[in-house]
Amino acid sequence: DEYKRQTQEAVEIRRELARANPQAFLPDLARSLTNLGNRLSDVGKREEALRATQEAVEMRRRLAEANPQAFLPDLARSLNNLGAMLSDVGEREEALRATQEAVEIRRRLAEANPQAFLPDLAASLTNLGNWLSDVGERGEALRATQEAVGYYRELARTNPQAFLPDLARSLNSLGLRLSDVGKREAARAAFEEAVRTLTPFFLRHPAAFADRMSKMIGNYLRTCEALGQEPDEALLEPLRNARHALRLT
Repeated sequence: DEYKRQTQEAVEIRRELARANPQAFLPDLARSLTNLGNRLSDVGKREEALRATQEAVEMRRRLAEANPQAFLPDLARSLNNLGAMLSDVGEREEALRATQEAVEIRRRLAEANPQAFLPDLAASLTNLGNWLSDVGERGEALRATQEAVGYYRELARTNPQAFLPDLARSLNSLGLRLSDVGKREAARAAFEEAVRTLTPFFLRHPAAFADRMSKMIGNYLRTCEALGQEPDEALLEPLRNARHALRLT
């Protein structure tokens, strides 16, 4: 699309500038490569997205070695993106390593400045839980996701409008990780809390939250069925009128 073409053009211009003056223009080139990776991923060009993001990571690694205070947050962001893109192409072990490095960096940043970096740490921990689960490390996956949920609870207490949707998503991941280790009752409670937490946002903006809510309700109903329990109708009733948006029968 047009935006992808413009981003590719920006990369080529900044690549030329960075050859002549890397100190001045390498950060801009890394930023453009990151944007290009995201755009390519959006249109399904996963291998090209991966290559652009890998190049951005290597540039930001060099920049962070020279000036960690300025560039470690950018390196962590690119590593987090790289983990997701590696997972998309089935490179699970590499996805895990990239995300573990992002978590380590963001943990140090959050210790120094929790207000600025705790949301990023929570997001990376949620991803880490997913990738650990993918490689069969279920206990570690559960611990990472529980830690992410704890941080999102803390963030949502101080800023509910900004972080309750993230808490809901992390609770849904927690339900999956609990299911992985056979803790179905606890998984049911996590899915139920996820649905309850997201409901006000979904009812206000159904189009924005429909996909997420559909997955949460599906996970909740399947867990209830596996346990031989009836779902909480009081929980689901407010969502009845929005069934068309949820694509449920």
